[in-house]
Amino acid sequence: MAIRVAVDAMGGDHAPAAIIRGSVQALSDDPDLELILVGDEGTIHRELRSIGAEAAGARIRVVHASQVIGMDEQPVEALKTKKDSSLVRMTMLAAEGEADAILSAGNTGACAAAAQFLLKPLPCVMRPGIAVTIPSFYGPFVLCDVGANIQAKPRHLYEYAVMSALYAKHLLGIAEPRVALMSIGEESGKGTGLVKQTAELIKADTRINFVGNAEGRDLFEDHCDVAICDGFVGNIILKFVEGLAEGLFKTIAHEFADEAPDLRQKFTAALDRVWARHDYSRYGGAPLLGVNGVCIICHGRSNDFAVRSAVSAARRYVGQNLGAAISAWLG
Repeated sequence: MAIRVAVDAMGGDHAPAAIIRGSVQALSDDPDLELILVGDEGTIHRELRSIGAEAAGARIRVVHASQVIGMDEQPVEALKTKKDSSLVRMTMLAAEGEADAILSAGNTGACAAAAQFLLKPLPCVMRPGIAVTIPSFYGPFVLCDVGANIQAKPRHLYEYAVMSALYAKHLLGIAEPRVALMSIGEESGKGTGLVKQTAELIKADTRINFVGNAEGRDLFEDHCDVAICDGFVGNIILKFVEGLAEGLFKTIAHEFADEAPDLRQKFTAALDRVWARHDYSRYGGAPLLGVNGVCIICHGRSNDFAVRSAVSAARRYVGQNLGAAISAWLG
């Protein structure tokens, strides 16, 4: 059965070229995948012609949208004033049953808001959250929320624990995900009122494999498979980890720049292998957990490889029917 993934072709720092290229590349990963590219029709067709992709025919559909929501625009205001934007048009396709999943590397807040307004949250979910997969030495872990909800309540974080654990189980193949709550100390008495109240809610649900509080350093020490926090803390953690990883790799590479060519060549090859294992882009985008549908939010800097991974991830997500599992648990 065909899986239709609608893509905001105009959203992202490298749009539309990288978005379209990556989306088209994903077609070779799955014969059942169909693309709906949303944005300026002329621009999309020109890009498709430039990469020789128009021959894909029925597997690529182009839907015109005359407006684009910028990365720096206020989400709710932009949705109100730009109803013919690629992001809104894309989300409407899913709301009307014409797409099985949506994907954007554009304005994160606008994408999350559009999904909540048009797709609606699942009846059992109060506030959807963005769950990002972060690679580590011991394997990937899930961090939720990373920006959808910066004024979270205990019930919201409890829902994130449930939804992220199900996501880790169904999509990452972790049988019994260990769930931790981000705090300033491992002891149960530490943290804000939000953290303490959330811990009580999570502990009360014995179906969750709760391992207690986690400090920032625990994230890369095989302490948990899922880390829960509000969107403000989560976004800071995510951006810090990204910056640190990139800075560390650049620093190491710079230190070897003046070494002998044979040593430099061997080291560069080893560094490339390490980077490949820890490159966030191979996990694709981050799902907005808790909406009535599949919404994948990509990094604004996504290149064609990241987009290809994200489209493939969206396709896998559809097949898992995670929404039903979330509803069965929280309903």
